[in-house]
Amino acid sequence: MCVTRWDFAPGAETGWHRHQLDYVVTPVTDCAFLLEEPGGTSRRVDMKAGASYRRAAGVEHNVVNGGTAAMSFVEVELKG
Repeated sequence: MCVTRWDFAPGAETGWHRHQLDYVVTPVTDCAFLLEEPGGTSRRVDMKAGASYRRAAGVEHNVVNGGTAAMSFVEVELKG
């Protein structure tokens, strides 16, 4: 696995990317994810610190801190 901590100021973003591996995200702080998706759609997902979610490889998006406070989360990519 590969573990990465991401820290975002309000409005900061990852840039468009496609996940090559299955992954798990766990917020370190409460997070206001603005997920920009292919086709021009977007959705906001608010998560509490300590909650987690898993996604399969192939997800493509740009992740933006859509809130007014700094946010941090840990991403664990599952290499097999």
